[in-house]
Amino acid sequence: MSETADLDLKPALEAMLMVVDEPATEEHLARILERPKRHIADALRELADEYTVQGRGFELRFVAGGWRFYTRAAYAPAVERLVLDGQTARLTQAALETLAVVAYRQPVSRSRVSAVRGVNCDGVMRTLLQRGLVEEAGTEPETGAILYRTTNYFLERMGLRGLDELPELAPFLPEAEAIEAETQEGVPSFDPDAPDAPGGQDADD
Repeated sequence: MSETADLDLKPALEAMLMVVDEPATEEHLARILERPKRHIADALRELADEYTVQGRGFELRFVAGGWRFYTRAAYAPAVERLVLDGQTARLTQAALETLAVVAYRQPVSRSRVSAVRGVNCDGVMRTLLQRGLVEEAGTEPETGAILYRTTNYFLERMGLRGLDELPELAPFLPEAEAIEAETQEGVPSFDPDAPDAPGGQDADD
C-alpha cells in the first residue's frame, strides 16, 4: 500500500480540506487517498455530523459539487469583522442586483439584464466577470448577443449545492416583469454585444 492509503481516513480528509481553494469532489479525494468513493462519502458525512454535534465554529458542507470547510453562520459577525476590517472590496448594490438577475434569468444577455434593472449594466457585468461570479454561455440565436450565466464559484460563495436552492423569486416577479416589458423596445441600445449596437456610458460605473 502507498503512504496515502495507510493514513487514517478522517484526519487525512481534514488535512486535505484545510488547503483546498475550491470544494473537493468525493471522486478526487477517493483517488488521492486510494479509497473507495463510498468510504470517502461516508467519512465526510460523519465528520460533518460530528462538527455539528460538537458545536464547532466551522462546518463541513457539500457545495457546488464538492466538500469544503465553512465558518458556522452563528459566528458570522466575528468573521465578517475580521475579514472586512479596513477593506472596501465588497460588491456594490448595483453589482448585487445585476448578479441576482443573472442568477434567476440565466442564460441571459446584458440587454435583458439592463431591461430588468432599468439601467445600463455594462460596467457591473465586467466587474462580475472579473471576479469570476459570471461567465459567458454562448450567444443568443436571434440577436447574436453574448449570454451570461453564474459560475461554480458563485455557488460556492453563496453556499449552494445548485441553482435549484436559490430562494423563490415569486414575490418580486411582478415588478421585475413590468420594468422589463416597459423597456423591451429599447433593449438593443443597452447591449454592446449585439450586432450594430450603439455605444453608451456605464450608468453603474
